[in-house]
Amino acid sequence: MYKLLKIGCFIILSVTLSCQGKKEAKKPNVLFIAVDDLRPELGCYGQKQIISPSIDRLASGGLTFINAYCNVPVCGASRASLLTGMRPTADRFVGYATRAEEDAPQAVSLPEVFRNEGYYTISNGKVFHHLNDIRESWSEDPWNPAENGGSYLNYQADTNLNILRSGIKRGLPYEAADVDDNGYNDGLLAEKTINDLKRLKEMGKPFFLAAGFLKPHLPFNAPQKYWDMYEPDEIQLPDNYYPPQGVPKEAMHNFGELRSYYGVPAKGPVSDEMALQLIHGYYACVSYVDAQIGRVLDALDELGLADNTIVVLWGDHGWQLGEHSLWCKHANFKTSLNSPLIVKAPGFKNAGETRALVEFVDIFPSLCELANIDLPKQLQGKSFVPVLENPQRTWKDAVYSRYIRGESIKNQRYLYSEWTDENGVIQGQMIYDHNIDPDENQNIISDVSIQDTVKVLQRKLHQAIESRTK
Repeated sequence: MYKLLKIGCFIILSVTLSCQGKKEAKKPNVLFIAVDDLRPELGCYGQKQIISPSIDRLASGGLTFINAYCNVPVCGASRASLLTGMRPTADRFVGYATRAEEDAPQAVSLPEVFRNEGYYTISNGKVFHHLNDIRESWSEDPWNPAENGGSYLNYQADTNLNILRSGIKRGLPYEAADVDDNGYNDGLLAEKTINDLKRLKEMGKPFFLAAGFLKPHLPFNAPQKYWDMYEPDEIQLPDNYYPPQGVPKEAMHNFGELRSYYGVPAKGPVSDEMALQLIHGYYACVSYVDAQIGRVLDALDELGLADNTIVVLWGDHGWQLGEHSLWCKHANFKTSLNSPLIVKAPGFKNAGETRALVEFVDIFPSLCELANIDLPKQLQGKSFVPVLENPQRTWKDAVYSRYIRGESIKNQRYLYSEWTDENGVIQGQMIYDHNIDPDENQNIISDVSIQDTVKVLQRKLHQAIESRTK
């Protein structure tokens, strides 16, 4: 009798452990891919100029968010906002050098939440702007080739290296070098991430693996073969290479980030020759980083990890390539705010694309819901998992972005922005009807017929500004 009871207990214990093992195995992994300065100018977004087969392949198996908007169009602040799930304010997540642990010291980061749930978390490349921001997010020291004896400038061509040797801090804003993919940092990043995937598979624990690719961030450096993918004669300046009609001066800027590079004039427009070279370089960099992302996705498949891994790819904000006579980001135009977001998750069929409005503070709660993790109290976004289930469903009626003193609200049809002084007095306004003016070439703020719409949007915007500080 005792022997039978002992055997029975052993069977119950074995079944229990087996169920626990199965439950543990069902925890989805997360491959978190960030791409710096990436515009939604990709094949999966209906744009045919840039060659991006790897990102397009990811999109073909997941959901592409056409109307994803960053909450602040500058890298450090955007990343801090996304990774804490908190909105930027006038004194939180403002500039490129933002540190999340300083602006939101009580916040628990997205990877930290996963780590607390037993995930092994790794940061490769540029995830937070600062490598050691919220260090407890990661199970091991974050790694970035640009900070391990390297530089984000990462020049390889003699022309630029000679400029640096002369004592000038930055070379030209682009180069095509005769090197292989690992000759630049993003190739090394892909290799490190692939090796980590192999290591994580051996560990057998659920993982949150972040890979932050730098290109197409300035300078536009890529191996020559990626420049050769594009015919120079086919590259053109944008159709709207001029400021929008009726644009307030507050909406424009001097693209100082670009002007800090050698050969770029200190004021006024760049030459058409340089403008075309910049566009060409940007395209080459996107194709280069697309190839590195493809290497990582191939490894995920080859290692048998893809079926149980959530893959999320996002660009931290948009980028101007001469539209409105602007370069870089740092603006309240759609070109700065509309950003790529692609999500592929286990259990969700290929759904193509969605026009649902989402914003970057929504990514944190969405990943938590997909992994069945409780949400920290600080979150200010809304999980878009229901959109993964039904991409055509009605979703948010508006999303919000800000930059310095400019505040924006975007609904399905309009983008409204306003700038105020320190006393809250409006200094400039603009509104664009994306149904008839998707490229935002005419500010219709003075149109009498639009005033009721402006009042509604302004009221919602002011309510949102007030609520995010609570």
